[in-house]
Amino acid sequence: MAFPESTSRVSSWSTLKSTFVVLIALLVCSTFAALDYDKTELGSMSWCGSRPDACCDGRRDKCSVPFMGSVCYCDAFCNRTHSPGYQDCCPDYFRVCLGEPEPLTRMCSIHGQFINEGDYFNLNCKQCKCIWNGMTMYLDCDEKQQTDCLVNTTMIDIINRDRRRFGWHARNYTEFWGKDMNLGFDRRLGTLLSTRKVLNMLPIKPDYDKRRLPRSFDSRQKWRGMIEQPRDQGWCNASWAVSTASVASDRTSILLKRRKTLLSPQHLLSCNAKTQDGCQGGHLSRAWVFIRRFGLVGDGCFPWEGKQTSCVIAKRKAANESRCVPRNMRSPLYRVSPVYRIAGEDDIMYEISKSGPVQATMRVYQDFFVYGGGIYRCTDLARSQRTGLHSVRILGWGEEVQAGQTVKYWIASNSWGQWWGENGYFRIRKGFNDCNIENFVLSAWAAHEKTPTINYRNPNKYDNTLSNDL
Repeated sequence: MAFPESTSRVSSWSTLKSTFVVLIALLVCSTFAALDYDKTELGSMSWCGSRPDACCDGRRDKCSVPFMGSVCYCDAFCNRTHSPGYQDCCPDYFRVCLGEPEPLTRMCSIHGQFINEGDYFNLNCKQCKCIWNGMTMYLDCDEKQQTDCLVNTTMIDIINRDRRRFGWHARNYTEFWGKDMNLGFDRRLGTLLSTRKVLNMLPIKPDYDKRRLPRSFDSRQKWRGMIEQPRDQGWCNASWAVSTASVASDRTSILLKRRKTLLSPQHLLSCNAKTQDGCQGGHLSRAWVFIRRFGLVGDGCFPWEGKQTSCVIAKRKAANESRCVPRNMRSPLYRVSPVYRIAGEDDIMYEISKSGPVQATMRVYQDFFVYGGGIYRCTDLARSQRTGLHSVRILGWGEEVQAGQTVKYWIASNSWGQWWGENGYFRIRKGFNDCNIENFVLSAWAAHEKTPTINYRNPNKYDNTLSNDL
């Protein structure tokens, strides 16, 4: 029996079939942001399923839906089995009309993980949803989120592809992955801008022969076993407390000529609370005045907790020791002389070489969080982003040849743990005031009857001028 309309349906389907083959080829070969899909996706889309009466018996040419510039059919006639070339059924005909099994679950694939359609997935600090758009699977990420991620993988790739230009390499740290940028700046820095009175404080002027300064110097080598290793302040914005206590520890150990005398940054964080903001930040000058007045106990007496706790150490100006948190222990109270400021590359070098590490305030950009090693310098990749103030210790200096040129650097200790940077340390270009690290450098001598006398011209006449800064 002949079918008069068959020629037109076959002719129409010939064009449709070619288009369909091209579509399948495109779907199989294309990629979208490294996302995959399975080969049964066309069968799970809705053509026959979108019709009010879905499927039709026999041959009904109006039992069709638009498809790729032509039509496909949902009647029984479309499933002519005597020749595959005459088949003009819609892709979902067999699932909708014949009840064939549902296709495999569609999934997005990212970094070797599979996410089911409709499920959510955290990609760095963004929440994404696995979506089928009718053509391919993709992750729809929340672009409405106001802040950027702390770790920018594009920035890491740019820096690492051009190490010769930047002079350092970047690394993706697990501790920072998945965190938004505001959290990093609000919880990993912690130095507040000093008052105008402190910023206008005149620096000391040491008398020395600049020609005798060595090309390299490392406090860890000169005072072996006396310099504190990098701490981890955790997610507490307290670099003001950690860096101050660490410099005081180094200077106390050097003065007493014994192995590390670790002082407690927790004592500062918890007890210097009246005019400071704890884990929201603090002023360096006020921290130094607190140590001068009340002293700090040893680290074992009041261990670091990474959060502001109640003060368990009595504040007594005349006390020489204090009861510790473990009640069967007591600790000496270590004090310092008045804080002073050092300015200029040479003067900073001289101060470190004679008295030990100093404290520096630097401006932190987003790229500093991914520093992995080398001689850091602020890049132009993050200058439009948020910045913050952070205090660190400078321990020494050195030089290195990069791209045929000698680059001078400072050796500094951060307070993000020994998993970061160069085992907790970093090097930063010297003599260029990168990140303003040479702008505001402070230190103090450990207070002791054997405090050394060094020939300084002191424009501040070291009285108690900073006491009121509390």
